[in-house]
Amino acid sequence: MRKQKFLTLVPTLLVLLWPHVGQAGGRPAMRVFSRQADKQATTADVSPSAKWEKEIQAFEEADKITPPPEGGVLFIGSSSTRLWETLAQDFPDQQVINRGFGGSQIADSVYFADRIVIPYRPKLIVLQVGGNDIAAGKTPPQVFADFKAFVKTVRAKLPRTRIAFLSINPSPVRWERNSEKEMEANRLIAKYIRSGKNLDYIDLWKQFLGPDGKPREDLFRSDRLHNNAAGYKIRADVVRPHLGPTKG
Repeated sequence: MRKQKFLTLVPTLLVLLWPHVGQAGGRPAMRVFSRQADKQATTADVSPSAKWEKEIQAFEEADKITPPPEGGVLFIGSSSTRLWETLAQDFPDQQVINRGFGGSQIADSVYFADRIVIPYRPKLIVLQVGGNDIAAGKTPPQVFADFKAFVKTVRAKLPRTRIAFLSINPSPVRWERNSEKEMEANRLIAKYIRSGKNLDYIDLWKQFLGPDGKPREDLFRSDRLHNNAAGYKIRADVVRPHLGPTKG
């Protein structure tokens, strides 16, 4: 009976004694709990986009060595932009800047806009991204919402900069699973652009389809996702008319 009575009193005793436990070494334990909570809160506050920090820092270091000219054409997006190694050769009459990074999504370009978009004050931004978003599970409306967020972010600092969306293009490796969603995301963005100002939609979709209505394997690397030289030639031909006046 005494044992049972003692056990029922334990919770009450802990509540009464807890505020005074510090003198017996309790407060350090409380500080440990506090540090753990702070750490969890900090981790929760970190954006998924932070994983690209090293790539962004590399761009910033390159900018210190060779500052890009203002008023150029900024190409930004995922690996399809990053791997566009002939960008300057394809558009010799333009001041082009390549800021494609990894498997990025639209939200990543929004997150880093203050560091790799706004400082360049480009006359035109060519955004080519969206396929990774769909592949990661985002719905077409979510991709559309992220595109609008990008436009809003740029417009807040660069109201006169034209923004062109280089459409999601079909690829053999993603065709069966993602093509319907990719087309819907393109459709939503194209409709928004048609009703907006200083916006441009560059359609790549049909350019990469063969007579059978499927992606042309001969325009892609062995991974069946990224373009080869022939694919990038088509990209250049499609984009060129949208770039506007040439550099002086």
